[in-house]
Amino acid sequence: MATKGDLITIVAMLADDVLGSKRERFEDPLPNSYIKAFEAITSDPNNELVVAFCDKEVIGVVQITFTPYLTHQGGWRATIEGVRTSASVRGKGIGTELIKWAIQRAEERGCHLIQLTTDKKRPDAIRFYERLGFKATHEGLKLKLLY
Repeated sequence: MATKGDLITIVAMLADDVLGSKRERFEDPLPNSYIKAFEAITSDPNNELVVAFCDKEVIGVVQITFTPYLTHQGGWRATIEGVRTSASVRGKGIGTELIKWAIQRAEERGCHLIQLTTDKKRPDAIRFYERLGFKATHEGLKLKLLY
């Protein structure tokens, strides 16, 4: 599990691409909004923020949220969010291991489904998730409220 000490590296990874650089605020010290979000995530038993390490360096992150639903006979779903790997290790299988871990974790929690979204402007990410068995079975819609 991620610790508060990992947070600055996590935000740096989230900001380290074309889309992330436009929506994240990677500063030292971090804006308080990241600290509040981290505390909310780590205090919620239905959220897990997990980091991958190489030696003592954080090289990857994934957030998984578990949600109960009335549909599917009251089943649980897992939502994967914020998957990133450090630029120094991209293409070396770290992202694959993070997703495989998330799938296993969802199975352990009794989820019947795992869902995720990725921006349509990320064709490499779409291919990555498809190689891992994810299918675009639904049309996702979002409504932006802030910014």
